Amino acid sequence: MSGFEITFRVEACEQCACYKTGDLFQLSGNALLLDFEKEKSFVTTAVVKPPTDKKTCRTLVGDLTRLLIKYENIDNIPADRFRCSGCEGHLELERHNSGTTDVVSNASDHYKKIDMIASMLHNFSIFQALDKHNLKNLLAYLKVKRCAANDIVLRKGEPAQNLYIILSGTVDVLDNDGGCLSRLKMGDVFGEMSLISGDPVGATIKVIEPAIILYIRGRDFLSVLNKFPSIQLYLARMLAQRLARSNVVRAEEIATGMIGQLSEITPSELLQTLNLNQKTGQLALLLPKGPATLSFREGELVRAEYDRMNGKEAFFQVLSEKEGRFKFTPQITDEDRQAKQIGAFIELLLEGLKRIDEKDHLEEEPGQELID
Repeated sequence: MSGFEITFRVEACEQCACYKTGDLFQLSGNALLLDFEKEKSFVTTAVVKPPTDKKTCRTLVGDLTRLLIKYENIDNIPADRFRCSGCEGHLELERHNSGTTDVVSNASDHYKKIDMIASMLHNFSIFQALDKHNLKNLLAYLKVKRCAANDIVLRKGEPAQNLYIILSGTVDVLDNDGGCLSRLKMGDVFGEMSLISGDPVGATIKVIEPAIILYIRGRDFLSVLNKFPSIQLYLARMLAQRLARSNVVRAEEIATGMIGQLSEITPSELLQTLNLNQKTGQLALLLPKGPATLSFREGELVRAEYDRMNGKEAFFQVLSEKEGRFKFTPQITDEDRQAKQIGAFIELLLEGLKRIDEKDHLEEEPGQELID
């Protein structure tokens, strides 16, 4: 039986002007409940096909559509008998597992559903740069979960799992004492920081109003970044903006020169701070493999040296280090002032983080197959 179409059979009929016992109706599609600006609305692809050469009873069509909306998915509709709410006649229908499906119709309904969801998601800022074709391809990576008020979606200190996008509802980002650091709503994204860096989740996410949340699984995240570069760019910009809001004081300290430990701020956070605030200066680091030097001009990387490497490879290696000391001096040489930038910083950062993640996956001990 197709997951997009089921059949209802008229089991009882008295004084109905349109149908008789044994008539078959096909219902296809899905429905999604959304909550926009505190107003509930449904996005649905319901299609009702009455018996051939019979009149169409709009009341009965409405009843079947509301049935789909109630259960949201074809497969959730129970095999219970229900009564038409129409005229003075008596008509009862029951889900009928006939085993017959219209393959062409099912495929058509399936693609209509994809078109509808793609059009809806195009309004979200994270997806706006994707064309229609790429947006449809992205749908294969999206999963959905429904959360009740007070549910905890992420808990501080836990391993990173998914990238989350709020489809409807409201969640709060909580501090250690349960206070609200910020409130996220429809279209907002969370979970990306720990997913990219590999660090544990940095804050607890609690549902305030019942929410529908889309998510991309962590194991699919690299594939999504590789296939859809515009999402890379969006996430990089968002990370930089978030980092700026949460590290304003640190950024000001770095601007005047600062000494610190990488145990206090990760290389990715440190380098993003310099880029976001368009700093000019030299970052000297003492790392496990020796000294490293990175020069920035108005936030762009113009020189990188570490472990006998230069340029991009040196930058990627610095990004992977977890221990060491650093000192930022807001001065660079005349040579660095004239040097070409090594590459677009955001692209360099994401490429380096992807390499780190891929290396971590390769170093994982392979698990035994469940069935040999």
